[in-house]
Amino acid sequence: MQKITITGGHKIHGEIKASGAKNAVLPILAATIVGQGESHIKHVPHLHDVTTMNQLLAQMGASLTVDHHADITICTDNLQNQTAPYETVKTMRASILALGPLVARYGRAKVSLPGGCPIGARPVDLHIKGLQAMGANINVHDGYIHASCDRLQGNRIVMEKVTVTGTENILIAATLAKGETLIENAAIEPEVVDLAKYLKAMGAEIRGEGTSKIYIQGKDQLYGTTHEVMPDRIEIGTFLVAAAITGGSVTVRNSCNDDLDAVFGKLREAGAEIHTTDNSVTLSMHNKRPQPVDIRTAPHPAFPTDMQAQFCALNAIADGTSHITETLFENRFMHVEELNRMGANIHVEGNQAVIKGVEKLSGAPVTATDLRASASLVLAGLAAEGKTDVHDIHYIDRGYEAIEEKMNQLGAKIIRN
Repeated sequence: MQKITITGGHKIHGEIKASGAKNAVLPILAATIVGQGESHIKHVPHLHDVTTMNQLLAQMGASLTVDHHADITICTDNLQNQTAPYETVKTMRASILALGPLVARYGRAKVSLPGGCPIGARPVDLHIKGLQAMGANINVHDGYIHASCDRLQGNRIVMEKVTVTGTENILIAATLAKGETLIENAAIEPEVVDLAKYLKAMGAEIRGEGTSKIYIQGKDQLYGTTHEVMPDRIEIGTFLVAAAITGGSVTVRNSCNDDLDAVFGKLREAGAEIHTTDNSVTLSMHNKRPQPVDIRTAPHPAFPTDMQAQFCALNAIADGTSHITETLFENRFMHVEELNRMGANIHVEGNQAVIKGVEKLSGAPVTATDLRASASLVLAGLAAEGKTDVHDIHYIDRGYEAIEEKMNQLGAKIIRN
């Protein structure tokens, strides 16, 4: 099993370009199923989850090529096999996004119940209920979701709770349904908006994306198109925290600043100086120790749960006590025990972590437990004295493109071994 070794004590300094967003490209790849002809997807990050989604589509019969820029050309006109098997699905929850598109275009789907990071219950019942409301016949047995329908029918669908992938699955399916679909209590995340942008370029009629009510007028056919994936706001946030935790500075090009207001606000509270342009952000910490910041995760535009672990690491060396409240996932403090191995002073009570900042962390062997937890351990390793070995780095490869290479460009000392 591979690990990465971080030699701490080196300030992050320099300029880097943000990759395409993992949480945007996966639903877009799934949405290629509803378009006839070829789609060209640009600014695709080289990630394990993207490779898994490509493999899944290829197994179904899609023709797919990846050029030297990692841009993908894909055609899903001849999917002879509408099955998403357990062997492929078990490592990636986003594979559930194949369900809606398959039923919408091909009238049938067999999708394994998904796996992915063990950060808490993320049930797929809202996906199923939404498709059933549109007329799909669905049964769940032997670990698979079996769905069929002659043609989906538009309907008013009220999400019982805000769900990003649930919104995306119903949004994609509704583009080929008969009549109008209204999704109420829809997720408003930027990645949902990017998906809608792609679908509209294919000929879909959508309005209200980015609000809690999305209206979709179904079409008989959609057509492949060209789309550039939005920047990864979580990767951008992670690099900003890397500079903040080491007292350094960084400029991230290809930034999506309007989507990062909550993160910018908390970094400024921590003592960082932040300047933005139309497509870049610069953070300077001026060698200062961070101030503690209290955080409460919530759906966009509030503070994102995917940045919670990174701020746990930042608060671990802050000058004071902070509280982080996790409202979305019940198992998303598994990184705390590993940070404490490095000398952090963090105590978890229910869904809240109480963090008493220490002056220094110490390098130690630690194990990643999920994608964002792995990022927090890398960040802690950057700030720690000595060497930190992060094990089970397959998690970080699911969501960060060549993280050790990018960090090393910024002055870090990281090797993969």
